Amino acid sequence: MTKPNWKEPSFEPRHWSLTRVSPAAPKLREGESFGFRHCVSGQELALPAMRISYNSKTNTMPSSVILPKRVPVMPLPGALLFPHALLPLYIFEPRYRKMLKHALTHHRMFCVALIKPHCAEWQSAADFFHTAGVGLIRACVEREDGTSNLILQGLERVRFTEFDQEAPFPIATIDSLESDSVSSVETEALATKVLELYSNLKGDGQRQLPPKIDRYLSDLSDPEMLADLVASTFVSDPLRRQRVLEELSVKDRLRLVIRYLREETGSAAA
Repeated sequence: MTKPNWKEPSFEPRHWSLTRVSPAAPKLREGESFGFRHCVSGQELALPAMRISYNSKTNTMPSSVILPKRVPVMPLPGALLFPHALLPLYIFEPRYRKMLKHALTHHRMFCVALIKPHCAEWQSAADFFHTAGVGLIRACVEREDGTSNLILQGLERVRFTEFDQEAPFPIATIDSLESDSVSSVETEALATKVLELYSNLKGDGQRQLPPKIDRYLSDLSDPEMLADLVASTFVSDPLRRQRVLEELSVKDRLRLVIRYLREETGSAAA
């Protein structure tokens, strides 16, 4: 099948994240690009996001970005959405095609929720975690067969308080979750340790990032964004990423990222 004629909109380099996509999505050969996806040594890479009116001095999202009260939810196995990260998704199930249509005709937003590990598939709202990331559809293309490829950009952490519907797809009432990001010498020290561990990860030969992304992460000075993007990119265990997503204290979030990176790389003494 020929690729859809998707003209990429102009964008400014901002935030990046390695992401995990649905195994049912069309595979990319190494070096092949499609939209914002790029395959590097078998890994799916989300390219630079487009700006959503961030404050250029503080790297934070302004209060003018108002979330709707109710948002569709897409429960997925193994996938989470962190603020500032990008998640490429392949939409093929009929219920999620309806969800996408709903999102595109309303606020262009939906949440990605992690399905609990004991569930092969979700049957009710009890089968997935209720702390999740809400994202904005930044680009979407529908294929001839009715499936779609889209790019979801993480906006905020949210908690589901109730569900207006559960079928054919969930629609949840959400509360925004604000991080406790008080700056301190300890927080800065923890952020420095995360950068040190990230530097060590680069040297293992298996997690090479494009130079621009590498420079961006290496120079990132916002501890909250650093914790989220490093966790989203380098913490492989979905339940651990969920724990990081649920942690509202930036200081404790950095501690979790440090602990998980050490355990996953076998560098407990680092």
